[in-house]
Amino acid sequence: MIISEPKSLEQILASIEGENKVFLIGCTECATVCQVGGEPQVLEWKKTLEENGHEVTGHLIAEPGCHLLELKRQLRARQAEVDAADGFLIFSCGTGAQVAAQALAGKSVHPATNTVFLGSVQRFGQFAEFCSACGDCILDITKGICPVTRCAKGLLNGPCGGTSEDGKCEVDPETDCAWKLIYDQLSAEGALDRVKKMMEARDVRRKPGRRVLARGGTK
Repeated sequence: MIISEPKSLEQILASIEGENKVFLIGCTECATVCQVGGEPQVLEWKKTLEENGHEVTGHLIAEPGCHLLELKRQLRARQAEVDAADGFLIFSCGTGAQVAAQALAGKSVHPATNTVFLGSVQRFGQFAEFCSACGDCILDITKGICPVTRCAKGLLNGPCGGTSEDGKCEVDPETDCAWKLIYDQLSAEGALDRVKKMMEARDVRRKPGRRVLARGGTK
């Protein structure tokens, strides 16, 4: 289970500044259980955003938010609402936000939650790690590609000196350099200004060790 908490209203409004029309995406799985991205929470955020001057063109509770092909299919069913939006707020984990960025390539996608820690889902299968649950999501700056997880060194301010000529990581030559991917995405959209500001070192106090997040009920 991926545990997330909502970003503050101030953070969310700042992230969508200049984007008057927004589309909201939640998730039927972890985000619903955590009460950050289920139907009730997304509808409450819809009301709050409208009270703050934004138009919500539509919303979707993805089934689930981390399945790329399924999310694309569900978004196509709401194509008019998607096309009308200036930006997209993702009320799911960091992986869901990155999958949404893939499904909505070229669109302005913003995480509306912070992924804080991971629970255990005991199901055999093949998985790819996209999110380290750092508790301080910057995917709107890095265009849906997490440097904390996808850069072998977790670098926040551009690539190291070991990237190969074909854009591969020096730690694992089979892996694309995360910062090369980020640069290519931002360059294609003329948005390199996003990464010109120096990012501060991550606040490691956000991950102090084992934590319990209580949302009602008994232990």
